[in-house]
Amino acid sequence: MPLKLVVANKAYSSWSLRPWILLAHFKIPFEEVVIPMGEPETREAMLKYAPTGKCPSLHDGKIAVWESLAIIEYVAELYPEKAIWPRGKAARAHARSLANEMHGGFQALREACPTNFRRAPKAIALSEAVKADIARIEAAWAHARETFGRAGPFLFGRFCAADAMFAPVVNRFHAYAVPVSAASRAYMDAVMALPAWKAWIAQGEAEPWRIEKYEAV
Repeated sequence: MPLKLVVANKAYSSWSLRPWILLAHFKIPFEEVVIPMGEPETREAMLKYAPTGKCPSLHDGKIAVWESLAIIEYVAELYPEKAIWPRGKAARAHARSLANEMHGGFQALREACPTNFRRAPKAIALSEAVKADIARIEAAWAHARETFGRAGPFLFGRFCAADAMFAPVVNRFHAYAVPVSAASRAYMDAVMALPAWKAWIAQGEAEPWRIEKYEAV
């Protein structure tokens, strides 16, 4: 029985993108359930799959896993032959630290630049708190690339769980035309060139649902 991944709208759900792009990139078979956000029945539908009433969640038979990072860790255990985390001990520790920092941080950026994978790139005014988040992210990317990324264009060379966790930030920087360094732009371009990324964007653009609060920013 293949894994089942329950996601919200691909146009808006940054948390759903993270495990989805990981599974798609590593060619791990999975079935998909999409539950649109902002509908009267949304929470009830999501509660059928996860006790939080949120997406994403992963289902492996009777096992349910929710929260993007927990899903990624479960998949890494399920497929140890795939380099979902970097193979090297130091790189793996660093990747997990960055993934957890992303999971719990950068609230100013999240609030100022809501996820919209359909948004045409356009700059907005950024507060000092948002600029501080951007600076920290760029520094984290640069350090990972310089220390562990020599084997390829991603944070740890090859695409891994840390890149999946930062994939929505790539969209935020791109969609809000955030000024970034040439090195950050090159990393963003590498993520956006992935077939899995392109598939997510295409499917998000094809969705019929529109949520005005995300479209208005």
